[in-house]
Amino acid sequence: MSKTIDFNNTQIAFQSKTTEQLGKAKFLFSLLGYGWLTRVGKVLMQIAFKIRLPIEPIMKKTIFFQFCGGETLEECKSNIDVLYAEGGVMSILDYSVEGADNEANFDRTLAALLDICNFSELQEQIPFLVFKPTGLGRLELFQKVSEDLPLELSEMEEWAKVKKRFESICMAVAETADLKLMVDAEESWSHKAIDQLTEEMMVRFNTKRTVVYTTVQLYLWNKMRYLEQSKELAKKHHIRVGVKLVRGAYMEKERDRALAKGYESPVCVDKSTTDKNFNHGMSFVLENLEVFDLFLGTHNEVSCMQLVQKMEEKKLLNDDARIWFGQLFGMSDNISFNLAENGYNVVKYVPFGPIRDVMPYLIRRAEENSSVGSQSSRELQLLKKELKRRKEVQGDID
Repeated sequence: MSKTIDFNNTQIAFQSKTTEQLGKAKFLFSLLGYGWLTRVGKVLMQIAFKIRLPIEPIMKKTIFFQFCGGETLEECKSNIDVLYAEGGVMSILDYSVEGADNEANFDRTLAALLDICNFSELQEQIPFLVFKPTGLGRLELFQKVSEDLPLELSEMEEWAKVKKRFESICMAVAETADLKLMVDAEESWSHKAIDQLTEEMMVRFNTKRTVVYTTVQLYLWNKMRYLEQSKELAKKHHIRVGVKLVRGAYMEKERDRALAKGYESPVCVDKSTTDKNFNHGMSFVLENLEVFDLFLGTHNEVSCMQLVQKMEEKKLLNDDARIWFGQLFGMSDNISFNLAENGYNVVKYVPFGPIRDVMPYLIRRAEENSSVGSQSSRELQLLKKELKRRKEVQGDID
């Protein structure tokens, strides 16, 4: 029952962490609380990488250690094993190398995804794979296709390769016994092309089980209509549609572009409206579980509790295979582990890759946690609480 879930229970939240690890996390989140320090640190890191200063060892022990599972699949293995063994939390291995801009890099990303698929198939604690479409093709090309602009011959050939890569990873996952594949979010001006590709893959591979999931960013006010269209797609083709619901990650970029180009901003006017849109989307999917599988990707405790309560109202089992909760590695352990303790399906996104290559991802995590009203203050509060609790317990033992 939801009344037994306490997101303030730090003993459960941090059961997989040593006191030394908690101390390091406390120090890091304390630093991230200073926005100016994060901004300066971002510039210094970029300069250091540009002039090839050997800062990887320092980063690996600090921000990389907190937010990434490792540099390789093998390094991730120990982290995902601990998450599962200590708290029943499963994992999604997220190859977080960004900035691919040529065919060779796109092919390397596909090869890495296929390796992840082979690796994950043998791990019971990894139910999903995830990839960003722009890891397999240029954002500018997705945009051009989305806007129905004519393609040059070379671009037509390029787009055919993008579609082939999409198909290759979807087919590889579909051929496993039960792995699922998440198509991650991108900027709105690429959505039409990405949605079309994803829907083609759903129609092809989601006939017997839910293999392919799309991501719906509900800070975009028009996405409720897309959910309604997805329901129609499912009924028309007799398939299941997997949807990951998120609020969104490109708010400022979306608003700035709309202003610069003179069109209406696709982003909800404020957080309250975004929350209402998110809750509406969650309710819509839950009311249509005959065609949908739901993945709730959020660090918002209220949203998670609302889903728990709605599941109770509908008399759904805690571990209903159609419903998943997800948070990022290194954040919101109080949500992940307390939900898993109560039998819900929970996964952590576990980013990995060479430190230099995952820098854009790490910078985003740092910026998000240093912004006003960010998650870092909540993380810091929980870390302090658990360290105090452990100190008191140790005092009793002594």
